[in-house]
Amino acid sequence: MKRDFAALNDDFDLLVCGGGIYGAWTAYDAALRGLKVALVEQADWASATSSASSKLIHGGLRYLETYDFRLVKKALRERRVLLDIAPHRVWPLRFGVPVYADSRNGLLKLKAGLTLYDALAGFPPEAMRHRRFGAADFHAHFPFLAAPALRGGFTYGDAQTDDARLVLELVAGAQAAGAVCVNYARLTAWNEAGGKVCGATVRDQESGATASVAARQCVSTSGQWLATSEAGRAWCRLSKGVHLVLPGLPAAEALLLTAKADGRVFFLIPWYGRTLLGTTDTDYRGDVGRVEVGEADVDYLLDAANDYLQLKWTRQDVIAAYAGLRVMKRSDAAHPSAASRDWEIRTAANGLHHSVGGKITSAREDAAVIVDAVCARLGLAARGTSGVRDLPWKPQQDFGLWAAEMTARAHRLGIDDESALWLLRRHGSRAGQVMQRVGESPQRAARIVPELPLTEADLLFCAQREMVLHLSDLLRRRLPLMILAQPDERMLRRVANLLAPMLCWDAARVEQEIKACRA
Repeated sequence: MKRDFAALNDDFDLLVCGGGIYGAWTAYDAALRGLKVALVEQADWASATSSASSKLIHGGLRYLETYDFRLVKKALRERRVLLDIAPHRVWPLRFGVPVYADSRNGLLKLKAGLTLYDALAGFPPEAMRHRRFGAADFHAHFPFLAAPALRGGFTYGDAQTDDARLVLELVAGAQAAGAVCVNYARLTAWNEAGGKVCGATVRDQESGATASVAARQCVSTSGQWLATSEAGRAWCRLSKGVHLVLPGLPAAEALLLTAKADGRVFFLIPWYGRTLLGTTDTDYRGDVGRVEVGEADVDYLLDAANDYLQLKWTRQDVIAAYAGLRVMKRSDAAHPSAASRDWEIRTAANGLHHSVGGKITSAREDAAVIVDAVCARLGLAARGTSGVRDLPWKPQQDFGLWAAEMTARAHRLGIDDESALWLLRRHGSRAGQVMQRVGESPQRAARIVPELPLTEADLLFCAQREMVLHLSDLLRRRLPLMILAQPDERMLRRVANLLAPMLCWDAARVEQEIKACRA
């Protein structure tokens, strides 16, 4: 992935501003249709909400309670599409739902809801359908849960991803299809001619240079920054979601639980050997560029989880925390949890298209609607193929056979099984290139941090091949080390010194990058 800011000084069919999941899908879809596309992002790819999600590709079981069947069916349809076109990037994950004597939803109601969930998914294969368990069997599945008053439970199928790497793969795919994609390129002004938007002025955050991007159609997929404009504030509502990162639990499946304090749904999710605990859902009216985890957020999540755990978590168990903002359509719902997660496109009087709301799960389908609108304005009849075309890094052979062969190869090279699993998920068909580096330098099979399944070879590959400009790009989004391990200064310095020759950093730049990661 090469960064070329100067290439923005050109004429394009479509300019997309915002390099999160919606911008990435829009640029990728449009480039596949043959449009000349530019995609710009003011910071790094997926640097805001799109790397601060629950890492799930799911229908949203809880939305059945608000009778939002259309949204659930749409998301479940997209779950099936993504599992098919990107099995390396999106993989099945089962969820457990315990039922206690005082649970808000009893066994009968949950059975009905999960049956409907399966029906809306088109009655998927058995491995994705729900199952019922008695109390003893359910507790054997999740032995860390409190056992008294447990009446039984269910498990059901959904899916998981690495959100930042999903965005990255889409950006790489857009580039491969001919798009110009530039991170750290800040839009300073939309340009107009005759009252219609015709491009933008963009500033290189690294060099200070500017580019004049001419475009026949323009789309803003700016996410939370939509709320900084008067029109955006009328269109959207922001909600803050906080996740805590805690030690791994002895289960390969996730849990969907209900907070006893307020009845909200939250999750315990296995991810890279840790547990994600989240999320909160509170109205947000602060600075969209500085979203922070508050003390009350931490207390709420720990209290909610500890109502179900035998061994209670404390603040000392919290490894890291992160916060993101959901952008939702404006609604009169009293609480953001009751607001719709659906999406819409808004086109301003000057012709600028705005993406409003949505979910990571259904972003592909929504982006296709955006590109349909763009093509209609351009008078083009190009049909979208993003829903039937394999993602760029999907292996071309049978996925199960490929995964078995690559895992065996990793084992021969001295890469442990868990690291091999995540290597395949992270890189797909490019995993062999990472393993080749281990073959050349066997010491690179070592984990960067002993308790996390991420190898030194992986880190170096990402640094060289994935448009990394800053240390935080590498350690927060290309690899999620900054939220899984909270690296200390010694580790940051070790990684920065590895990167310095590749990225032409001098000693002063190394210190600057380390300081930025510790801020």
